Amino acid sequence: MALTRKRRKELKRLKGQAEDLWTDQRELLEHASAVVREASHQAANYAREEVSPKIHNTLDSRVKPAVSSSIAGARSAAESTKSKIKGDVLPAVTSALGTALAALEIAKNQQVRDAFARVSGLAATTGEKTGLVKPQPKSAGFGRYVLIGIGVVAAVGVAYAAWQTLRADDDLWIDDEAEAA
Repeated sequence: MALTRKRRKELKRLKGQAEDLWTDQRELLEHASAVVREASHQAANYAREEVSPKIHNTLDSRVKPAVSSSIAGARSAAESTKSKIKGDVLPAVTSALGTALAALEIAKNQQVRDAFARVSGLAATTGEKTGLVKPQPKSAGFGRYVLIGIGVVAAVGVAYAAWQTLRADDDLWIDDEAEAA
């Protein structure tokens, strides 16, 4: 199909306008990219000259002292806790364990068992003769009371250690006056 002369002329004119528009758009995009490059350079310069020193000053004047004082406080609290554990908790626990072991050794001794059996037998026969004491069924034995005693001693030792560790010590947070002067 052949185009008329008028249509070819209109198409040619339209093609020229499209090429002009494309050239204008390319120039506009090149100019916009140049503006963006210059803006990014200026933003980097501003950040390097204005923002970065303010951040460094803030870090040096506020953050670092707070962190160092927090670290010093944590170290002081850790040392205090360590000394409390060494001075109060460990001796209490070891003495409780020593007492428990001594009670177990005594309970293992055959002479103590024999004496306990004689006393309990004597008490039972005396109570039966007088009619005051009714014979009770056999309980678990002496070991039960020893274990209850060990448990009570251990619980008291742990409670004392926790109390010593968690109590408020006013001298933990006193600032050094020599550093301030």
